[in-house]
Amino acid sequence: MIMFNQAISTKLQLRPQQVEAVLHLFEEGATIPFIARYRKDKTGGLDEVQIQQVLEEAKALKEFTERKTFIEKTITEQGRMTDELQEKINKAATLAALEDIYLPYKPKRKTKAQTARENGLEPLALKILEQESLNLQDEAKKYNSENVKDADAALQGARDIIAEMMNEDDVLRAKMRKLFEDEATLQSKVLEDKKEAAAKYKDYFDYSEPISKVPSHRILAVLRGFMEGFLRMNIEPVETDALYIIETLYVKNSLNPCVEQVKKAAKDAYRRLLQPGLETEFRSALKTKADEEAINVFAENLRQLLLSAPLGSKRILAIDPGYRTGCKVVCLGEKGELLYNDLIFVHEPNKANESSAKIKSLVSKYNVQVFAIGDGTAGRETEQFIKQLQLGLPVFLVNEDGASVYSASETAREEFPNYDVTVRGAVSIGRRLMDPLAELVKIDPKSIGVGQYQHDVNQFRLKEKLDATVVSCVNAVGVNLNTASKHLLSYVSGIGNSLAENIIQYRTETGKFSNRNQLLKVPRLGQKAYEQCAGFLKVKDGDNPLDVSAVHPEAYAIVQAMATDLQADVQSLIGNDVLLKKVDTKKYITETIGELTIKDILKELSKPGLDPRSEIEQFEFAQIYSIDDVKPGMVIPGVVTNLTRFGAFVDIGVKQDGLVHVSEIAHKYISDPAEVLKLNDKVQVKVVEVDVLRKRIALSIKQTQEAPQRPSGNNQRQHHSNRQVDLSEMNVQDALSLLKKKFAK
Repeated sequence: MIMFNQAISTKLQLRPQQVEAVLHLFEEGATIPFIARYRKDKTGGLDEVQIQQVLEEAKALKEFTERKTFIEKTITEQGRMTDELQEKINKAATLAALEDIYLPYKPKRKTKAQTARENGLEPLALKILEQESLNLQDEAKKYNSENVKDADAALQGARDIIAEMMNEDDVLRAKMRKLFEDEATLQSKVLEDKKEAAAKYKDYFDYSEPISKVPSHRILAVLRGFMEGFLRMNIEPVETDALYIIETLYVKNSLNPCVEQVKKAAKDAYRRLLQPGLETEFRSALKTKADEEAINVFAENLRQLLLSAPLGSKRILAIDPGYRTGCKVVCLGEKGELLYNDLIFVHEPNKANESSAKIKSLVSKYNVQVFAIGDGTAGRETEQFIKQLQLGLPVFLVNEDGASVYSASETAREEFPNYDVTVRGAVSIGRRLMDPLAELVKIDPKSIGVGQYQHDVNQFRLKEKLDATVVSCVNAVGVNLNTASKHLLSYVSGIGNSLAENIIQYRTETGKFSNRNQLLKVPRLGQKAYEQCAGFLKVKDGDNPLDVSAVHPEAYAIVQAMATDLQADVQSLIGNDVLLKKVDTKKYITETIGELTIKDILKELSKPGLDPRSEIEQFEFAQIYSIDDVKPGMVIPGVVTNLTRFGAFVDIGVKQDGLVHVSEIAHKYISDPAEVLKLNDKVQVKVVEVDVLRKRIALSIKQTQEAPQRPSGNNQRQHHSNRQVDLSEMNVQDALSLLKKKFAK
């Protein structure tokens, strides 16, 4: 893949040496987290996103080159390759352009044009294309045969040939593709007999929007309605514009019978071949684009969720709430081990006192420091019950999305073979508060519920992206080698499932790791895997103080040299900013370790093993517990639980998250909620509308904030001009929605 250096560096605006370094390291088996953290000197400090882009571009170029080679080979084997054709292929810059050139040579099912050629009508088609004035009926009769009954049949066959020639003209297809890109609209209409069943697609019953502006969530919504058989869907520009392009290329004479035939063939070529073919191509392209955007939204949400603030090692009493079935209670030790489990009924009046006594007893017996309560059914009511006990302990509501998936999984059965799903679910809730990352990696990311249309997008690409996100997060935080689960270890750079199992087995048989070097004793964990994983695996209270840091073992000698030169030992160097400021970085640069790495080492020594995640904060919901308690006009606190392109979902303490539409997030125009919000952000929201029947709550963030002061004097006209630009950049539906709300006020 190194042959693509120049093309990739030009497209991504990187130096060729940077691209070459990334591709070379990747071919050697290095992972993205390893390259980003420990090979900055080779890549010029490229981050994970840039490295990923380089690899994706290289993959795309490799696929393009392989397809080009195949097309050249196929045409050559047909004996139809010419110097002119080879030059065209060499100049093709996109896969679409390459496929257009290949189209006439591509094996295909029998077409109308092929049948017409077999019936000897190609000379007639070529004569018509000359567009000279002649008696066309008499000319056409010359081609009558057993299969061509009359002149009209001959002319029809000739038009079929011309239409196919037009469809296979790469110059015309390029112009037509440009027309689709610039002018085509995505249109949908409801099937008349499906109106009632298609109610959820009401916004798309009679919908049209330029494909250049349609947002990803609307593409996926229309496609879903189309695939489910509720909507008709088409993608096309104005037909007269398309016919004008064809006629400009093919009509070369004033009106005569041949010109009329060419125009008829042009209309047939567009309606039967070009438009359907390009519609399929653009539908696929729109789907791919929408998939990628939705996947990126999901991946970014997942990243923020995985990097949620951890509580850390605490003794936790976790509760998986329930009404009729009771609340499953578990007590966990500081390492997340299950110490006790029970079932209580806090929502049955005749058992409330018994449940209170049980909770107080468990708090005392297991020295409980924190309560973790699942935020699902009966979550708020259970929280209220615990708080009324006035035990003086922090109470956290924990997002339990995916907990039931985990509790029924093979992973959970391996961890707790002697306990049922309810106990496993409660344990997961408690551990998720303790360390969200360590617990969430055990769950299929799709089950965590922080995406949009995740079941409609390309599932292979979704898994690939989400897995890469988990890998990135795990390695960014680092992993405790002596406490990490098999699943957490499997995401560490260079390890995977097999080596993770071997590490667990080695740890079980020989006891805790006392240093990173012991990893080399793990079966099948060789020098290359050690190089990739060692810096991300931490050994606390081990033989070497550097083993708890992100300093890679390959740099330990450099740290020792720094300490020696400062007449100190390594231990006294760690966390000592006074000593670290005296280090002359240039003095320790070697052939393999450059200035960027030295600076990273000093930064890590300053705060070794620092967790990049923020500290957890307690949060209090308003005193509302169901959608019936929610009234328009209320201003209440909430927590952002999901971000999509069309808005943000906010948990306000009832069973249904409310939606803040993108137009209600900020006083300035934004196209993406992620511009101003992140998952787990604490926000004040105003209730705009409540639909109890459909269980929908519309919220606003900007209505809880003061609008910016309007400019005075001459600046006011500029202010209005900016607002008009903002509205024009919105899609029509969003703009109308916003204007309706303003007029309603």
